[in-house]
Amino acid sequence: MLDPRSLYEFAEGLPTLDRPVLVQALTGFVDAGHVGRIALDHLVADTESHTIAVFDIDQLFDYRTRRPAMVFHTDRWEHYEAPRLALRVLHDAGGTPYLLLSGPEPDLQWERFVEAVITIVERLGVRLTIGLNAIPMAVPHTRPIGVTAHATHQDLIEGNEPWAQRIQVPGSVGNLLEYRLGQRGRDALGFVVHVPHYLAQSEYPAAAERVLRSIAESSGLVLPVDALHAASSMVNTKVDQQVAQAEEATTLVRALEQQYDAQTHQAPPSASAAPVAGPLPTADELAAELERFLAEQPDPGDAPAS
Repeated sequence: MLDPRSLYEFAEGLPTLDRPVLVQALTGFVDAGHVGRIALDHLVADTESHTIAVFDIDQLFDYRTRRPAMVFHTDRWEHYEAPRLALRVLHDAGGTPYLLLSGPEPDLQWERFVEAVITIVERLGVRLTIGLNAIPMAVPHTRPIGVTAHATHQDLIEGNEPWAQRIQVPGSVGNLLEYRLGQRGRDALGFVVHVPHYLAQSEYPAAAERVLRSIAESSGLVLPVDALHAASSMVNTKVDQQVAQAEEATTLVRALEQQYDAQTHQAPPSASAAPVAGPLPTADELAAELERFLAEQPDPGDAPAS
């Protein structure tokens, strides 16, 4: 293997870091509800950041598969959205520095890229690496947002309930990084937040809030989520308004709630909620039908058609 350190270049004058946490948020894998992008934008907007390493994107990116955007204006090319994969230093609300690895997930040279990140982890003395993902699930937006936690050893995620015993899923660079770090005896973990299937194509800040709270709890970082909490309330209010417009949608949500409560062995929040008559369709069927319904509805804030 070629020297993995040739994939990146450090900036001059690296800051002094005391066993920092590394949050890795690479785009290109599953990102239901745009959770990864929302969380990333929130972290970057909340504090100043300083880039300390940049990866050679030309060695990692497949331009013909994910063609970067260009802006044409009148008679010339005005702008090019160059892909960028970089490592930055940010500070949490308490002033503690941490690292953020962000950018497009590499299309090429996965093992070499992972080895490059591990050399950075070793050089900077990273104590914990945390990844985040979001997947669509047949769950209602009216119930607590679920999170699946995984780690290189059980102590890192103690108290988290497992979601599945053993399944095979498509790989990602972020998950491969966690796996390889574990083989090296390094601490790494990840969180997969469950986004209601019917909201997977919409922005869902509630799930971004949930995954950032999980990262904060596991790392000790103080990550403010007030803005996300406010945005979550607004989105849930809009969804509730859309669902309330039709009995069909209300019935679908109620059925998803019953599926959720049965699977989690929880009592419904309200004993007055009427059960759905007849046999229930599967949770996936319910979520798909509700997604179709909501896609056909106008935004509650839109003006009525004349």
